[in-house]
Amino acid sequence: MVTGGKKFRALALLGTASDVGKSIVATALCRICSNAGIDVAPYKAQNMSNNSGVTLDGFEIGRAQIAQAEAARVIPTADMNPVLLKPNSDTGAQVVVHGKVCTTETAQGYFRDTSLWAAAAAESLQRLMEKHELVVIEGAGSCAEMNLYARDFVNFRTARLAGAAVILVADIDRGGVFAQVAGTLAIIPPEDRALVKGVIINRFRGDIALFQDGVKMLEEMTGVPVLGVIPWFRGFTIDAEDAVPLSAKVDPSGGPEEGKIGVAAIYFPHISNFTDLSPLEHDSAVALHYLHYPRSLKGYKALILPGSKNVRGDFEWLQKLGWESVIREFREEGGLIMGICGGYQMLGNSIADPHGVEGPAGSTPTLGLLDVDTVLEKEKCLANAVGTIVGESLEASGYEIHMGRSVVTGECTPFLMVSRRNNVAEDDVDGAVSGDGKVVGTYFHGIFDQPAIKQWFLSRAEPTYRPDGDDKSKGENYELLAAHFSENLDLDRIFAIIDNKALS
Repeated sequence: MVTGGKKFRALALLGTASDVGKSIVATALCRICSNAGIDVAPYKAQNMSNNSGVTLDGFEIGRAQIAQAEAARVIPTADMNPVLLKPNSDTGAQVVVHGKVCTTETAQGYFRDTSLWAAAAAESLQRLMEKHELVVIEGAGSCAEMNLYARDFVNFRTARLAGAAVILVADIDRGGVFAQVAGTLAIIPPEDRALVKGVIINRFRGDIALFQDGVKMLEEMTGVPVLGVIPWFRGFTIDAEDAVPLSAKVDPSGGPEEGKIGVAAIYFPHISNFTDLSPLEHDSAVALHYLHYPRSLKGYKALILPGSKNVRGDFEWLQKLGWESVIREFREEGGLIMGICGGYQMLGNSIADPHGVEGPAGSTPTLGLLDVDTVLEKEKCLANAVGTIVGESLEASGYEIHMGRSVVTGECTPFLMVSRRNNVAEDDVDGAVSGDGKVVGTYFHGIFDQPAIKQWFLSRAEPTYRPDGDDKSKGENYELLAAHFSENLDLDRIFAIIDNKALS
């Protein structure tokens, strides 16, 4: 889309705070622009999340950018998220650059000099802009953290580098939306203030008509147009970026609702890839509860140990809180237990970390519910994989992101026969199943995304389970998201901003 003036080949969505919904807004605009015939690609210079995925060519990036690429109908690449920080302690994180593990840094070490990370991000941005007509940039956190401003290469510095117009995203549900927007505009430098061409107000509850005066007041207060007020959406699901929204769902009061299949998932301090469980959460027959503190699992049919970015540390946390006895009691009473990635490793006999890749070197005895021993290695396994459940005619696909290599011994049998990794033929196995079939472990993330696998799992937990028939494909969910945003955005103004036309 070209006009007489300079073309904006990038549009930057920057937040007034963390968790205002930038990722979802970017996903929606990627699908809207794709539907309009624009060759669009997503980009986030630096992401901090333990929710990651694997590109088709075997590189690791944030799950949000994979979802945005799917919405844009382009193949995800490492350039879409060139720097990924995966927290593995309160003050440290694994640093993934261009899809591969680079180092582990403390927060102080990482921010001491961000020039290396900024240079890597700039390379990726240039490649994307040369390849695509439009790049939708997602910022990180608040774009007005003034104490970090000089070292922040993700927000306005990226927008300036791309020659991008900026749209601020604010969250009205948390309150203080006027202060969010006006405060952000008041404290950023004038040259960055000039880049801001509009505001999107996200997560509105109630009658939008009642906020029209608020829209007018905000525009008069700031001189910046409000491009849309987005209501909460229901009836479809989009993967969240990180565990911030998930934390609001942890430790619900009471047990599973009557008439639903109760599934408990342990909420580890360093939980990763919790989107593995999204298909269960959104099944109307299931009550999925994330539990941080131990409680009786009476009434639950299944227990899931999800992924962890610090598996030995999270297992020690599990023991200290008293989860081990709860898990063993659930096992003795015949409950179905499944571990995914780090959760699978915890179900085994031991986890050894001889190189200290996730913390101090050493070995930790674990639950011993599967005859499996795991060693964490220096090289990370990154793969999209396909296999078949042993003893079943069910094909399973997923993605693997793990430092551990697990050896199955004793009475356990493999869970999957792996036939392909990264589109290369394999003759391998994955995971383990106990002799009675009640304890299952796998390295396959995203395995429940396939309705048949979800049905297989829930039927083992509760034989009377019947699918609700409302499983939507990812494409359908992206279309519903685009329709929802299209109804509530001034798209003419947004496309004018993209085309660098003057707003009337």
